[in-house]
Amino acid sequence: MTAYPDWIIKEVRRNKADLRGTAASGTAAQLKARALHTVCDEARCPNKGKCFSGGEATFLILGDICTRNCGFCAVAKGLPPLPPDPGEPRRAAELCREWKLKYVVFTSPTRDDLPDGGAAHFAETNRLIKELSPGIRTEPLIPDFGGDVKALETVLASDPDVLGHNLEMVAGLYAGARAGADYGRSLAVISNSKRLRPDILTKSGIMLGLGEKPEELERALADLAAAGCDLLTLGQYLAPSKTHRPVQKYYTEEEFARWGEKARAAGLRAVLSGPLVRSSYKARELYEEARGRA
Repeated sequence: MTAYPDWIIKEVRRNKADLRGTAASGTAAQLKARALHTVCDEARCPNKGKCFSGGEATFLILGDICTRNCGFCAVAKGLPPLPPDPGEPRRAAELCREWKLKYVVFTSPTRDDLPDGGAAHFAETNRLIKELSPGIRTEPLIPDFGGDVKALETVLASDPDVLGHNLEMVAGLYAGARAGADYGRSLAVISNSKRLRPDILTKSGIMLGLGEKPEELERALADLAAAGCDLLTLGQYLAPSKTHRPVQKYYTEEEFARWGEKARAAGLRAVLSGPLVRSSYKARELYEEARGRA
């Protein structure tokens, strides 16, 4: 495995220091009291300390067990997931209200065991968040729902401000790293969303460092732009453990800046590109940037 660069070591130390603070402890306690999961915990996000200390989190609805087995992801897999918790959408909405959030991202593991992939649960969560916090902006980050357009329509009908679905990586890596996923199907989530509800912004994310070639990444950027993707995040892949897919390359901040410019040149309206950028990182700022360029 490639040796860790200095910036990772510094950020891990800073993250741990933030998590020891009383603000982060309070955030964790509030989440636990409402039996809510976060992608910050389950995906071992390197920004957890920063977000928790600021009273922010990305909710992980529909449980914490995924029905797929992607080689890069830390979310638990292999066990039968529990049925959707009918009280979860309201608890998430209540916490958004308590935290006085102006913008919220929520996601889920892939639930291929559910007839609609969990779309109705996403829609109910979005509806209640907006009902309890008038004026809040919402960004559901959805799985591909197995390509079911009706499931996508269900989520869009709840009127999110941004519809997110991550491409995650270039096409050539799917076979080895995204079991059960399909590159074309993921692009179709974006293009179908834009076709059905052109008033709703679309968003995706790509991890760098999994072994992609420059020409493959350029192709992915062009494909996303052609599909109607508005917002994009580019971040460094960090292996959650030694059993996950190893990092093939650590990109420098300068390289991230260049790829961010390439993404804008390809046609993406707003791009956030950097080593620790994740799907929900500075989501409100990215949304406002895109709206400013409408």
